[in-house]
Order: sequence, then C-alpha cells, then structure tokens
Amino acid sequence: MSREQKAVERARKAFLTGRSKPLEHRIRQLKNLQRFLLEREKEIAEAIKKDLNKSEAGTQLYETLGLEGEIVLAVKKLAEWVAPRPVEKNLLTISDTVYIQPEPLGVVLIIGAWNYPWAVTIQPLIGAIAAGNAAVVKPSEVCVHTAKVMEDLLPAYIDKELYPVVTGGVSETQELLRQRFDHVFYTGNSMVGKLVMEAAAKHLTPITLELGGKSPCYIDKNCDIPIACRRVTWGKYSNCGQTCIAPDYILCEPSIQGRVLEEIKKSIKAFYTEDPKTCPDYGRIINQRHFKRIMAMTEDSTIAIGGDSDESTCYIAPTVLKDVQVNSKVMQEEIFGPLLPILTVSGVDEAINFINKGEKPLALYIFSPDDKVIKKVIAETSSGGVLANDCLVHYSVSALPFGGVGNSGMGSYHGKFSFDNLSHLRGCLIKQLKMEGVNDMRYPPHTAKKLFWARFFILKNPDLGWLGRMTLLAIIAVVAAVVLQRYLQ
Repeated sequence: MSREQKAVERARKAFLTGRSKPLEHRIRQLKNLQRFLLEREKEIAEAIKKDLNKSEAGTQLYETLGLEGEIVLAVKKLAEWVAPRPVEKNLLTISDTVYIQPEPLGVVLIIGAWNYPWAVTIQPLIGAIAAGNAAVVKPSEVCVHTAKVMEDLLPAYIDKELYPVVTGGVSETQELLRQRFDHVFYTGNSMVGKLVMEAAAKHLTPITLELGGKSPCYIDKNCDIPIACRRVTWGKYSNCGQTCIAPDYILCEPSIQGRVLEEIKKSIKAFYTEDPKTCPDYGRIINQRHFKRIMAMTEDSTIAIGGDSDESTCYIAPTVLKDVQVNSKVMQEEIFGPLLPILTVSGVDEAINFINKGEKPLALYIFSPDDKVIKKVIAETSSGGVLANDCLVHYSVSALPFGGVGNSGMGSYHGKFSFDNLSHLRGCLIKQLKMEGVNDMRYPPHTAKKLFWARFFILKNPDLGWLGRMTLLAIIAVVAAVVLQRYLQ
C-alpha cells in the first residue's frame, strides 16, 4: 500500500468515527490553525522568501492575513452555517417541516498551487474543516521549502489523521488522484485541471477547479489615468506577476497609450525603486523553466518599459510591451509573470468584442468613471469575477464567491461559499401521519376531480404571512376531514 493510499485510508477511518462533525471540534481545529499561523509566522515567511523572494511583510499581507480573516469569520458564523435552513413552503407542505441541512461530504483532496502556496492551499482547508470534512492536503512541490514547513509543522497543530499533509511531485499527485475522494479541490492551470477532472470522473467525484486565464483590463480614456495605472501596476507586478487574477493585458485607445506607459513607468519606480532587482518587495520567478517560458514571450513585441533579466537568479524586471498583436506570442497563453502587453482598440465596443473572442477569464478589470460603461462591459461579457477601478482586491472580500467560469474553472469558495461548496446541502421533509384525506388526490384511481385539486395545491403558491398560513392550515384541515369522511363511506 502506497504512502498516499495509507494517508487517504487513515483520513477516511478518522472521518467515519464522526469526530470531525461536532461544532466544538470544528471550531477548536480552526482556532488551532490560526494559532499555527501566528506562532509559526517566522518559519512560514522564511520558507516563502526562499521559494519566491517574498518579504516578511508581503507574506503576511498576501498570504496569512487573509487566512486569519477567513478563520475568524468561520468561527464567528459557523453555528449559523451548520444550522438547518428553513425553505419556502407550498400548499401541500404547509403543515410539514421543510428545511435544508448542510452535512459533511467526507474526505476532500486539496491540491494547492505554488504562486500563493499558503493562501490557495489553506483557504480550502478552512472550508473543509468548517464543513466537518476530513481533508488530505497536497501542497505544490514547486515551493519546496513551503511544502516542507507545511508537512513538518501543520500536524502539530491540527488533527494529523483527519488532515494529513502529503508531499511529493507528479507521481505522488497521480497516486492520490487514483484514490476515491468525496470532493477534489484543485488550484492551478487548465491543462492539469483537465487531468484532475478526468481522474475524478472515474469515481464520479465532484470537483472545484480554480484555474486562471488571460484576465483583461480595459482602461477608458476618460478615467483618472494616473490612479488607474497605479492600481494596474500594483495588481500586475505583485508576486512578480505570478497571480492567477493579475491583469494579463491592457486594452485602451491609441490616444492614451503614451500616457498609460508614462504613468506605469512612474508607478514601477515609486513601488520598486530605480532598480527593482535590489528592492526587497519585488519577487522572483519560481524557477528557470518558467523564466525561459516568460522571456520567450517577449520575442515578437516591442519592450517599452523594463526588459532586464538575470536567469541565474530568475529575475525579470517589471516589463511593459507595446506594438502587441493578437497573434503575438505573449497573447497565446496566460503570462503568469511580470510582462504587461498593451493592445489598442477603438473603444469599449471593440474591447468587448476582443474579450469575447477568447476564453472566459478568471477576472475582468474595467477602469472608467462612467457607470454606463462599467455596466455595459459587465452585461456583455462573462468572467469568473469582475472588478471596476481596481485590481485583485475582490479576492479579499469573503462575501463574494471567488471562482472561474468555463476555461477559468468551476465552483467557488471564500467565506460561506467555501462552507457550502464543501458541504452536501441535504433537502429534508418531515411529514406527519395525519390529514390523509388531502393525499387522496394522488392515489389511484386518478380522476378529473383529483387532477383539479392536484393542480390547485401544486400550482397555487400564495405568499402567506404567519396568520395567513394558520388560516389556510385550518381550512385544509377542514377540507381534509370532509374528504376523508367521504373516502371512508
């Protein structure tokens, strides 16, 4: 039996004891997870520094702070989330108990990504714990140091049988995917996403795919261009462009392209100094394979800003490309690096047409002071999420579902959406062995009169207040008594 299979079996066995289900257990595990993030802050930051050259402050800002917020929210709201949810009744169920009961799915597989190795791995785990599941955590092997910290330290804080950490590369992930899970949660690229979906289909296992894509950014000529460019620069070059919702390319009219370039250049200098290579807040490409992939994208476009690189340290300067065409190399796949192409369009209509010709992106950005322009873009395009006049920050709003659509993924999470996504929302109807006369309409022999009453009870769905429901219930009771009397005669 493989190491991966043993971990899954132990998690399944632990789940079947029922200990993951009590509210007290879930809250205790979540608080222990929060304690881990606080007590092991130094080890977490040191590992990410080695993997991605993130600063300690940047690690907290982009990785662990959001996780703490998710835990605080889950602990505060969990009693409300796990409670039965009453639903609207119709005339046939007015005297019944009808509700939705969230219940755990079972054992969840969480396959994390390397670009934000804590945020995108632990956030689904928070949802899995909150929903009462067991979860096998598979951190990305690309972030070697972070995966090691997760493997060594996390089991000391949360139940190591219910929530094992399994490390390794492609073969270990493939072995995990051969096991039977109750849900698979994958964050990464669409190519691997298809393989995950294929593997899950063999067991009819539901999945969440958090993928990516070429997230467009339309800048309206009438907006405050300095502010727009400052926010785009931050969104693009955070984590050295290795963000699934980073602006992938800019669409703007030719008349403002020069100003956009000028303002982005100013913002790069303000954020990362004259020499970003020496700036502690500017990251590095994760490895040389990705370094070469990104640099190859610059070959058939004009470098307007930046372009400096150092393969030995996987450094690529914040770079802007102009004279970019639809068939340019940089437009053929998600960049996932610090290159920002600018394409010119005649206006918002051409921008919308351009966006709609590609796959549905994970995020779509619009910069405009005009609500009509914003609403037009929202109405005439499709994307996982949309954000007007800023970048990235919609990810931090727990009240919004985060997820893709089409090629950018399926399913969503964050806050209560994580809980619901990793729960089975079980429909429950509790009737009493009374008022049998009302049921006569459904029993054979079927007649026109019975059909008339069935249509009345099923299709008439009045909006009743408490008093109305009581009155109607009394009327139904009388009708049932009359019908039953005739039925027995």
